[in-house]
Amino acid sequence: MGKEFVKEITAMDEDFAQWYTDVVKKADLVDYSSVRGSMIIRPYGYALWENIKDELDRRIKETGHENVYMPLFIPESLLQKEKDHIEGFAPEVAWVTHGGEEELQERLCVRPTSEVLFGEHYKNIIHSYRDLPKLYNQWANVVRWEKTTRPFLRTLEFLWQEGHTCHATDEEALEETVKMLNVYAEICENILAIPVIKGQKTEKEKFAGAKFTYTIESLMHDGKALQSGTSHHLGDGFAKAFGIQFTDQEGKLQYVQQTSWGFTTRIIGAMIMVHGDDRGLVIPPKAAPTQVMIVPIAQHKDGVLDYAYELKEKLSKMARVGIDASDKKPGWKFNEYEMKGVPLRLEVGPKDIEKGQVILARRDTGEKITVAASELEQKLPGILEDIQHSLFEKAKNHREEKTYQAIEFNELKEIFAAKTGFVKAMWCGDRSCEDRIKEETGATSRCIPFDAESIAKTCVCCGKDAQQLVYWAKAY
Repeated sequence: MGKEFVKEITAMDEDFAQWYTDVVKKADLVDYSSVRGSMIIRPYGYALWENIKDELDRRIKETGHENVYMPLFIPESLLQKEKDHIEGFAPEVAWVTHGGEEELQERLCVRPTSEVLFGEHYKNIIHSYRDLPKLYNQWANVVRWEKTTRPFLRTLEFLWQEGHTCHATDEEALEETVKMLNVYAEICENILAIPVIKGQKTEKEKFAGAKFTYTIESLMHDGKALQSGTSHHLGDGFAKAFGIQFTDQEGKLQYVQQTSWGFTTRIIGAMIMVHGDDRGLVIPPKAAPTQVMIVPIAQHKDGVLDYAYELKEKLSKMARVGIDASDKKPGWKFNEYEMKGVPLRLEVGPKDIEKGQVILARRDTGEKITVAASELEQKLPGILEDIQHSLFEKAKNHREEKTYQAIEFNELKEIFAAKTGFVKAMWCGDRSCEDRIKEETGATSRCIPFDAESIAKTCVCCGKDAQQLVYWAKAY
């Protein structure tokens, strides 16, 4: 890798935030728009999102959900129906006050999320236990007027899916909440090679208006946490606000139990920060728009390009394969596809054709492998699978290396003063202790893990009896 290329991307350890910005721009994932905090998702970035979306959409449908679409605008009076919900979103809401030259009689909110729209619709279509469960999902854009923005991680407008379901019983709603969190975890771990911790948000950190919130939390390269997907048990709060009732099997009127769950384009930011390095992106094969990029060497010589295209046709039956037959130099192409995180580069030139071989270069390790052309189709899937597995294991090891535990408050403060990562510590359940930890360390509660353990009998903050173990971290 030449010096000129190195200069294009700030070193991670020098300035991680600038490294991130350099990568998303130089790898052609996004461009900035004329509106502060809004991003243009370029074709390469959108292809990456489409792969993630396709994997998730298939699983959503396999679990019995149907896709629908709700309006972009929400009347203010409708938004006000669920008090806790609107208070939670009030600082981030964008309002439409005029239509053309005329002032609107009622302000319209540009959806920050669609609970109230689904609530109003469900009230009109649910009447009997026979109408349940209602399992709807929406792929959409939402707007939240963020003060501090960064591409993918926090933008004024972002893409996501939001599931909204209604059930006859609390047990069914709980089962749904867990099921969809597990789907998110599976996408993160098996498609994006991002290890996650599953758990419940504290009362302070839960979704506004929810009974409780389940979350998957991941750790970035710089030791900060990122909430990577959430699933909310809404109980009957929205049902009571919107009058969503059904007649049960005994002829009695009941309120439905609801859930909502969401997964956004910020997961691309997570993938960048978990796997990227000083050369740019590293994309796990299962998510990569191009899994194998063929770079012909000395392509001006007879037969080289023809052979490269033959390889592309063969390999395209088992992988997403690209070819760069431009007149740019091979060194430029190597750097370009390393920066774009293509999992595997295939080099082939006159000498390789003569020897009946190709050279494969792994993006994750930089290792070059010589493979007989006759064995390529047989070996390629296994190499891609190994890259996928290796990226997950590397990220998991990194998380474990940056996971600490604290028994005393001074110990907790010392860890956060000197290091970044997850810190496991016991908590009494009191909001005042949670607030104090944030105030004195800058860390927030990330989740109460499902696979709970006990590392002490007392709260790390106040010394009273502990109720739960909590993962704490500084977060995006």
